Amino acid sequence: MRAADESVSAGDARREAFTRFARDAEPRLRIALAAAVGQELGKDAADEALAYGWEHWERIEPMENPIGYLYRVGRNWVRTPRRLRLPAVPVDHTPYVEPALPAALASLSDRQRVVVVLVHGFDWKHAEVASLLGIDTPTVATHLRRGLAKLRRHLKVEIHA
Repeated sequence: MRAADESVSAGDARREAFTRFARDAEPRLRIALAAAVGQELGKDAADEALAYGWEHWERIEPMENPIGYLYRVGRNWVRTPRRLRLPAVPVDHTPYVEPALPAALASLSDRQRVVVVLVHGFDWKHAEVASLLGIDTPTVATHLRRGLAKLRRHLKVEIHA
């Protein structure tokens, strides 16, 4: 009977550890994946990645960057021949964003789009983005600089010094 009690408490501890992790990781994972692949697909990818995380928690928990690993799981889940489809801004109302922004964001590389959206849309620090994507902080800065330059060209925005 004692082995059964230990098994139950180990299961409870596993569930508790994953629940704590998922509570913190889910919003960040969903936002990052939405930035990469669009809102609806990003939410689905985050759900799939967290389900995978639960199934393989014993292997994932000790990892140095489990959320970065699950980000890659979500990206791999999405990899199909479909194109990114960001929602169009309706023209019959006053937009909260530049109407051409979704098309401009879609023109960026996946990395550039994720970095630009996370840094400027959600105020993530470069180090947080670097950790999630598994890249160096200076590489984040490079993707950000190039992504913003491409957005400016696409939107015909001029910077006057």
